[in-house]
Amino acid sequence: MPTAFVKTSTQFIKEYFIKEFEGDISLIDNNPYGFFFVEVICPDNLHKPILPLRFDTGDGVRSLYPTGTWCGWYHSEELKNALSYGYTYKIIRGYIFNKQHVFIDYLDNLFNIKKNHEKNDPLYLIAKLLMNSLYGRFGMSVMTNNQLIIDEKNLHLWQNKGIIKEHIQLNEEKSFIIFEDPELSEQQFYNNLTNQTINNKHNISIPIAAAITANARIFMSKFKNNPNIILMYTDTDSLFTQNELPKELIGTKLGQFKLEQIYKEIVFLAPKVYGGITSNNKETSVIKGYKNHVSFKKFKSLLKQNKSLELNHDKWFKNFIDGKITIKNQMYNLKINSNKRKLIYNQTTKKLTGTKPYKILFDKIVD
Repeated sequence: MPTAFVKTSTQFIKEYFIKEFEGDISLIDNNPYGFFFVEVICPDNLHKPILPLRFDTGDGVRSLYPTGTWCGWYHSEELKNALSYGYTYKIIRGYIFNKQHVFIDYLDNLFNIKKNHEKNDPLYLIAKLLMNSLYGRFGMSVMTNNQLIIDEKNLHLWQNKGIIKEHIQLNEEKSFIIFEDPELSEQQFYNNLTNQTINNKHNISIPIAAAITANARIFMSKFKNNPNIILMYTDTDSLFTQNELPKELIGTKLGQFKLEQIYKEIVFLAPKVYGGITSNNKETSVIKGYKNHVSFKKFKSLLKQNKSLELNHDKWFKNFIDGKITIKNQMYNLKINSNKRKLIYNQTTKKLTGTKPYKILFDKIVD
């Protein structure tokens, strides 16, 4: 019979607490809140899975939304939401947190500033930046670099340590160096995550950032497998559908969608790579990492299997040491990719007809 127990290593930070546990905590707590390491099973018939997984496909580490069985860390609320889509899971270990709404007033105030100013107003831009960067600031890397101005005669002592990442000679006597802290490894930091001194030094909270992104995925999951919505493409906070959303979801309130564009025809090749013809017959294209426009005719041609398009564009490169910006002409290879989902082609026409999620069995792709 599965068991669960809570360790005594409870860490108190002011009025907040974190409890580490081993086993299935749901056996002794019917509504646990925190982050759990679980074994997940996603049903094969779910066309648009909602739980992400960082996975090494053999062609690089990708964020997949697979079916199948695997183990991973997830926010408790995202796991509870997944149950309604046919997922099952077994909790193996994790951390329990208490919870509280901590940013309501902050975000409401910023949203009102943004809403009441024109887009070219500095207050609009500042409010938007602060809202968009909130969770990112809490999710910054715990590993930071240190900077020092040292005597040039002592440079060799630092170089012998092998920790210098960047060196700028200021003059004959002084040098500016950027180096890693050899006294604090990433694992050491995580082992001391609840230490108040370290938290103050770095001013981050991975649990807050992870909870925000998990709740965003929960919100977007309502549209992915909704039988009343014909979904074509989705990103972090956007949808492309073949039918209109319910009117109550469209508007200017915080959390509502805004209708950006209506397309007559559109092609999606990859995440953040799409092009189409709008309702007023204007061609548009969005290509991550490429700034020039690509015609819709060329976009459609890439739906053929193994078809690609070589493009040229100018790219800017910054050199902080020399204080220069260099513009170089580079090749950009545009093609459909299978980084997120498996591609399905018509065997006769060799044209893309759809996609389906990868199926995972722990550390292997089985379909």
